[in-house]
Amino acid sequence: MTEAAHLTATRRSYDTVAVDYERLLGGQLATTPLDRAMLAAFVEQVNTLDGPRTVADLGCGTGRVASHLRELGAEVFGVDLSPGMVAVARDTYPGVRFEVGSMTALGLPDASLGGALSWYSTVHMPEGELAASFAEFHRALAPGGFALVAFKVGNEKVRLERAYGHEVALDVYRWSPDRVAELLAGAGLVETARLVREPGPDDSTPQAFLLARRPRD
Repeated sequence: MTEAAHLTATRRSYDTVAVDYERLLGGQLATTPLDRAMLAAFVEQVNTLDGPRTVADLGCGTGRVASHLRELGAEVFGVDLSPGMVAVARDTYPGVRFEVGSMTALGLPDASLGGALSWYSTVHMPEGELAASFAEFHRALAPGGFALVAFKVGNEKVRLERAYGHEVALDVYRWSPDRVAELLAGAGLVETARLVREPGPDDSTPQAFLLARRPRD
């Protein structure tokens, strides 16, 4: 089966920028207290579950957020489309397991996760692919498990041809929080909280964070 062209372009782009991505963004969470608060609440919720408590950082990039979750007490591993990003993650954060994989076909057992994190990792997905990813989150989450999705707020697609000091070929999708909540609900995940913050120094748009839960069967 031939891979979609945008997936190939996304993988190649992140393979190219991986080292500089970590250099530029590795310490970013230290400057975003509201982002840290959402991550802390997510981990706290997952760690109250009676069933599985494993968290998958899906689209983990160079592993900076997965490492932060581990420091918060999460049992976490990361998955990313880009082998280059995974290689940097393994070198930089050796205490966390990282794997190459697809968010739309995780290869994880049903109901095996307590938490699924998508930290800006769906921003390159068109709507149909986004819905498929949320359906995969639902399948992999145990009943009662949580998903946290971070994304850029808007209603447009932006083309990036240069980022992190390199030439790239990336489409970036911005979504309204209501639309993302609808797509999560369509996948069977019920919104439990949301936060929308104003742009920070490195942001061009407001940033949104939606916490959703797979209902108990």
